Amino acid sequence: MLIGAHVRGGGTLVDRLERGVEVGADAIQIFTQSPRQWKPTQYAPDVLATYREAAGRHPSVRATYCHATYLINIATDDDDLYGKSVTCLTNNLGVARGMAASGLVLHIGSHKGSGIDAALPRVAAALTRALEEADDPGDQDAPRCPILLENAAGAGGTVGRTLQELEAVIETAGGDDRLGICVDTQHLFASGVTYATVESADGVVEEVRTRFGLDRLGCMHLNDSKVPSGSNRDRHENLGEGLIGGDALGALIGHPELAASPALLEVPGEGDGPRAVDVTAARRILAAGASLRGVAPPDAVAALDQARVPSVSARVDASPQKRAPARRAATARAQEKPAVKKGAVRGAAVKKAPTKKAPTKKAPAKKAPAKKAPAKKAPAKKAPAKKAPAKKAPAKKAPTKKAPTKKAPTKKAAVKRAAARKGTTKKAVAKKAGVKKAAARKGTTEKKAAAKRSPGKPRKGARR
Repeated sequence: MLIGAHVRGGGTLVDRLERGVEVGADAIQIFTQSPRQWKPTQYAPDVLATYREAAGRHPSVRATYCHATYLINIATDDDDLYGKSVTCLTNNLGVARGMAASGLVLHIGSHKGSGIDAALPRVAAALTRALEEADDPGDQDAPRCPILLENAAGAGGTVGRTLQELEAVIETAGGDDRLGICVDTQHLFASGVTYATVESADGVVEEVRTRFGLDRLGCMHLNDSKVPSGSNRDRHENLGEGLIGGDALGALIGHPELAASPALLEVPGEGDGPRAVDVTAARRILAAGASLRGVAPPDAVAALDQARVPSVSARVDASPQKRAPARRAATARAQEKPAVKKGAVRGAAVKKAPTKKAPTKKAPAKKAPAKKAPAKKAPAKKAPAKKAPAKKAPAKKAPTKKAPTKKAPTKKAAVKRAAARKGTTKKAVAKKAGVKKAAARKGTTEKKAAAKRSPGKPRKGARR
């Protein structure tokens, strides 16, 4: 199975191949224009030819997929929106064909309450028109490109919330062999389909085979989920960090009959999309899922990748009439000897250490707690903060040092008050002494006056 990733835009088309190399992807998915604008990006024929040539000889990126604009809604009964959607879809498909893409992934849109039965004829007509107008028989250098209908998470009146609805769309379009499907693991989970065990995952694969045939499974979108099963919300999460989990994803993509369908990551990463670590995680999940079933490790099924997703040069050389039988033959070969494959794998598991070493590959995941060790040491780093009060201790002692300064004015005041009291006392004593002296002087004066009035000297005019 090829592990791919959606890569960001910017620069030239050829630059997208190198972004795939940066994350270690075997396949890439790109937007042919801004996903949230109607205005299409116009590519000159020589620009598309340059991409085809670069992709055809690229040593590691073996397949290119395009994703149609999110604004497209070919299920609506609004004539204006429907017309713009068909025009935009036709342009997106023409660019994808010019790039020799392996498929154009499409969200069908919502019927907005009109009902699935009323929407089906409109959807089928839009798909047929886009395929006819984009499939230019005069351009022999660009191979035909299929439209891959993606299953929806189920919000609102979206068409494609179940595999049964996608089957109805293809049947209404006459079973056109240029129509295929893309199964998104998060949308599947959000719409209420679980595949946590090998048995339940087998049930999903069996439904795809019964309704469409595995040849129509052009690719898968490999995503974990931020929301629970049955929530009908489109919220992707990094692999192993969501509510689906690595074990369930492995049980599904590890199915040997899905080996020829590339798994493309649309995870958020750190905000800029899939990273190299996400691609590595996908390969580890694939290996673990394969080991659950006792099948060959991923490198042993590389031949099947080329059987259903040939290189660009091989797709250009192959005529539309020859490619369909070739794909059916590849699938037939994959289905003819399931028992032989399982037996060979079990024998290989004894001889080939790589298969048994799959758990060893998981060792880094087990060492994850060790990576968290720095977080446990965080309290030790905070130790200096605890010592901060000790550093502030001198500041607390400052009032103690100032205590003598405060007492000094107190002693001086006491001395001054004592002196004042003493002065007051002296003044009181002095006052008392003055009073005594005055009394003494008064007494002396009175005595002298009495002596002058003594009987020996009768007063003038007194009777004898």
